[in-house]
Amino acid sequence: MKIRLEEALQYHSTGRRGKVEVVPTKPCVTQRDLSLAYTPGVAEVCRTIDKDPEAVYEYTSKANLVAVLSNGTAVLGLGNIGPLAGKPVMEGKGVLFKRFADIDVFDIEINSKTPEEIVTVAKALEPTFGGINLEDIKAPDCFYVEEKLKETMNIPVFHDDQHGTAIISSAALLNALEIAKKDVSKVRIVVNGAGAAAIACTKLYIKLGAKLENVIMCDSKGVIYKGRPNAMNPYKEEFAQPTELRTLSQAMVGADVFVGLSVANVVTKEMVRSMAANPIVFAMANPDPEISYEEAVEARGDVIMATGRSDYPNQVNNVLGFPFIFRGALDVRARTINDEMKIAAVRALATLAKEAVPDSVKRAYGGIELEFGKDYIIPKPFDPRVITWVAPAVAKAAMESGVARIEIKDWDRYIDQLKERMGLTREIVRTAISKSHKSGRRIVFPEGEETKILHAAQVIVDEMIAKPVLLGKKSHIEMKAHEMKIDLEGIEIIDPTNFPKREEYVEKLFQMRHRKGMTRAEAGRFVERPNYLGAMMVHLNDADGLVSGLTQSYPNTIRPALQVIGMAEGRNRVAGLYIVMTKRDTYFFADTTVNIDPTAEELAEIAIMTAEVVQRFNITPRIAMLSFSNFGNTRLPQSIKVQEAVGIAHKLAPDLMIDGEVQADVALSPDELEEVYPFSSLRNGVNTLIFPDLNAGNIAYKLMGKIGGASLLGPILMGMKKPVHVLQQGCDVDAIVNIAAVCAVEAIDKQRNNGQ
Repeated sequence: MKIRLEEALQYHSTGRRGKVEVVPTKPCVTQRDLSLAYTPGVAEVCRTIDKDPEAVYEYTSKANLVAVLSNGTAVLGLGNIGPLAGKPVMEGKGVLFKRFADIDVFDIEINSKTPEEIVTVAKALEPTFGGINLEDIKAPDCFYVEEKLKETMNIPVFHDDQHGTAIISSAALLNALEIAKKDVSKVRIVVNGAGAAAIACTKLYIKLGAKLENVIMCDSKGVIYKGRPNAMNPYKEEFAQPTELRTLSQAMVGADVFVGLSVANVVTKEMVRSMAANPIVFAMANPDPEISYEEAVEARGDVIMATGRSDYPNQVNNVLGFPFIFRGALDVRARTINDEMKIAAVRALATLAKEAVPDSVKRAYGGIELEFGKDYIIPKPFDPRVITWVAPAVAKAAMESGVARIEIKDWDRYIDQLKERMGLTREIVRTAISKSHKSGRRIVFPEGEETKILHAAQVIVDEMIAKPVLLGKKSHIEMKAHEMKIDLEGIEIIDPTNFPKREEYVEKLFQMRHRKGMTRAEAGRFVERPNYLGAMMVHLNDADGLVSGLTQSYPNTIRPALQVIGMAEGRNRVAGLYIVMTKRDTYFFADTTVNIDPTAEELAEIAIMTAEVVQRFNITPRIAMLSFSNFGNTRLPQSIKVQEAVGIAHKLAPDLMIDGEVQADVALSPDELEEVYPFSSLRNGVNTLIFPDLNAGNIAYKLMGKIGGASLLGPILMGMKKPVHVLQQGCDVDAIVNIAAVCAVEAIDKQRNNGQ
């Protein structure tokens, strides 16, 4: 994936600068709210904590707050750039904590060079935080800092650069050894690199059964051996061996395992060929490994290979570890993160990789087959099951090893809480982008000369979501791209007034519309209109989908598509859907853009079409048909219409979970439904809302976006024969990219269903 300077700078500076903000979790509107939040009400809470210090976990954010603390002396890939330049990385680490485990973070960058100063600062922060994640502190200082803090502090301290990689690679190693049919206590291991991660990895391998005498560690000077006169420290000395080996290539001969945490391209094919049968090669230098995946596989067909990269099998990614390890530690208020907790995380990850992978996870990674074996020895970073496997395992280990302050007694309830904590919101866009990745679907953009479309096209190419086709005057597009420093490689440009298939398109359009009053001359003029040309491209299979509407009204965008492409077989109308993403949950709203006052039959059809879209995102639809009435308590034509629609939908799609008519607040209140309307299937939760008319749906999604603070994805046009999606006028680049991904995914599904 290409990341350009301008793109990165814009991402970090647009809107609220940086990547994090602090948001109040309690109402702070009235004078009474202020009195409770601060003086005088807060005094009562202070007195309570003064009497019982453990109460701080009940009445403050400490229980879910972690410090990402760094002095910027060893920033990944950048080296000693200092605390200021390292701040964006620490903010990013905070984003990952929140994204993967719902843990709040303050990034703490300190202007400190000595390990003693870091220890002093970290110790002083203990009252504020539930845990401290040490980040990007150079070796050997990082070893000293963590050791001292763990000796003296009563909250978890974890240096992810050491232990994160150690935990993830250990899980991968256990599974690789199982596949290779090798005993961990007998294998010869070569470790290249002697920094924080390499030493932590080796120590954890030994705790899992590897023998110290079977480990050869190398650094930039070669093999670390007994009596080596230079470039040594106490941490390296622990792994010095009485050996005649002096170089990495010598050490690799006959080795069973290679673990690289060093620099790119230091391992050759010859070195891999010299290893024992079924060699295990973990080349984890980033962004470029010690040996490329292609070279290693070419050198040895029996190699089991892992890297730190996402574009090859078996990515060793720390995000599989630290969020969930802290989640489990915080949830039992652990005093430390000990070896038992780390090993529990290792075994949880290793076991999860052997479980059958759900279709939803496979689809999220482009439909590739994921099954335990040499190309799948570690779970995928975006597998939503990781939190429910690793966090409970870590929490249990903390309790069993005596470092937990509280106990979890109902583990099923705890796992449910983890699922609720994460919600589905953040999965929607990722699912679409992941499913469309490398699909090669051609998406045509009639507004190809627009600046935002050009920006979006470059992102679409860089992320391999689709192949964008821009309609517009080629010289104009190229001039704009040059001014905007946009690389047009991978982006196709078609001029509507001059393209090779023009006459063919004119004839096809004339044949389609001549009974609707269109002359051949008019067909020629219409083909030069970008929206008609784009629709013709999709109709004639020269493109897989169309995205338009950035600068045009909704009717003017969909009219050409309806005239040229038409509705899907069996559909009587099209409808519009918005995905409404709140902080915790995701909802699907329909119809929000097309049908002014649908009949009962039309409402049922809209509900069924919406269910198909929901399933495309790997979500089971749970549909509420909304009204101002609850299950017949008001008998008016408007509510009767919705009630009849429910009955029709049940007949057409008996397996769908759909009920109503029901008021919106009741539909979203499972407890009230359980108590007052226990007969309704909606008591199991709702994620899809079908509105009785366009007024209600359109107003609802716009209020959610403006007042409710929800993120909106849409409109998604449903019921078309082929994918056509309409942009909100003036929407931003991200919205265009996301809709393009949705369009590509729909194209994949439609072509699969048609046997193409």
